Amino acid sequence: MAIQGFRNKKINIKKDMTDIFEIFADLSYFGVFLVLVGVNSPPILMPPTWIILSSFYALDPSLNPILLAIVGATGATIGRSILKKISGLFRKFVGHEQKSNLDIIGDFLNRKKYGYVFASFLFAATPLPSNVLFITYGLMKAKSFGIYVGFWCGRALSYYVMISISNIVLTPLLQIFEERYVAILIIDAVGIVSVILFTSFDWALFITQRKLKLVRPKLWRL
Repeated sequence: MAIQGFRNKKINIKKDMTDIFEIFADLSYFGVFLVLVGVNSPPILMPPTWIILSSFYALDPSLNPILLAIVGATGATIGRSILKKISGLFRKFVGHEQKSNLDIIGDFLNRKKYGYVFASFLFAATPLPSNVLFITYGLMKAKSFGIYVGFWCGRALSYYVMISISNIVLTPLLQIFEERYVAILIIDAVGIVSVILFTSFDWALFITQRKLKLVRPKLWRL
């Protein structure tokens, strides 16, 4: 019964996938790579990437879960690096106090031997939205290679786990867009607010005295 149910699920997924997605699926691992780069480059309105990888695996179970996770993590890392560069272009619109706060937290992470590695791994290996992290990295003008090492390792691990249990938790990709689009918008809105709040903390006060204080948010100087 379980096997038959999974086969029926694969049939339903195939019916729900768009023609574009099927074209990428035909490209095997290279298609996975291209999709993951594309999905991780925009700052908002993208579905969870493990859903995409699980959908690829459901369409073609001959794909190796470990290799699929590695390819997916590589595409996701390149995509997030693009997002980081794009976000850096908007630093000139950030208020002076927010810039100062970003520089302080950046200097703090630079002083820690594996600061960026741990921060990136934490976001990549957990359900935390990594777009928020890389937007912040971009505004900080962070340049540590540890950003990508930690993110790649975390994503490879989390992708492999999610692909391995995809027959239990998989939701068709199209359903994410049609039935949970509002949820995606809400998550993205929360992420944007989180970036604003992050830049509004007085990080110098927190690092030196362990006290929390908010600086009046003047993020955008238009």
